[in-house]
Amino acid sequence: MIFESHAHLLAKQFDHDRDEVIKRALENGIHAVLNVSDDMKSSKESVIFANTHERIFSSVGIHPHNGKGFKEEDLDLLETLALDSKTLAIGEIGLDYYYDFCEKEVQKEIFAKQLELAKNMGLPVIIHDREAHKDTIDILSSFNKEIKGVMHCYSGSAESAKILLNLGLYISFTGVITFKNANKTIEALKAIPLDRLLLETDCPYMSPEPLRGTRNEPKNLIYTARKIAEVKQVQYDILLEQLWENSFNLFEKARRYKQELESR
Repeated sequence: MIFESHAHLLAKQFDHDRDEVIKRALENGIHAVLNVSDDMKSSKESVIFANTHERIFSSVGIHPHNGKGFKEEDLDLLETLALDSKTLAIGEIGLDYYYDFCEKEVQKEIFAKQLELAKNMGLPVIIHDREAHKDTIDILSSFNKEIKGVMHCYSGSAESAKILLNLGLYISFTGVITFKNANKTIEALKAIPLDRLLLETDCPYMSPEPLRGTRNEPKNLIYTARKIAEVKQVQYDILLEQLWENSFNLFEKARRYKQELESR
């Protein structure tokens, strides 16, 4: 059984076959999907979506690309949305210095405020970090290990991964680890204990080999999982059991649904 910890199923790329995508996921062993938000609009829609699909969960949050229109009252609405029983996390939030869609200081302010919200609510966070490793780690460190969460789509070094692990975070990888030029990412994967790993597609992006260049979807997690099992030198079924448990250890609100998910 597989827990897809990071999907964007409300993306326009799924508008014509969203229900079929969910069906294919279940047929390939994906028994739960966390649909991740990136702004206020998608946060509202994600909560509604999760409550109309029994195997879908939601997160709410503002991505660093979308910080320009941030208003203080957005935090109040995020808090209300996060109280929903199927909202498992605040995210995706973080820093992105690769693109110049939002000023760095604004990104850092919004990131810190959403981390504070997550801490106060006892919820984990889903963190986006691109070309902003130092500032991301500095801000997370300022919370003195009071933040739990996952560094998604990890692209950093093994050394940075160890710092994040020491802060108490989980780390997840996309289909990028199946690419031929993924040596740095593979070395980072080797440094991460099995009990701190999660699975994600980040669909509709990051399709694994042999599907690179096509639209990604949750069913493709099996390729990423097989690569992780190969790198970590562990049996595939044992890996899936561990990562399934990891997901509920982090996303604790989902535990109330765990027995139901496993019984079907």
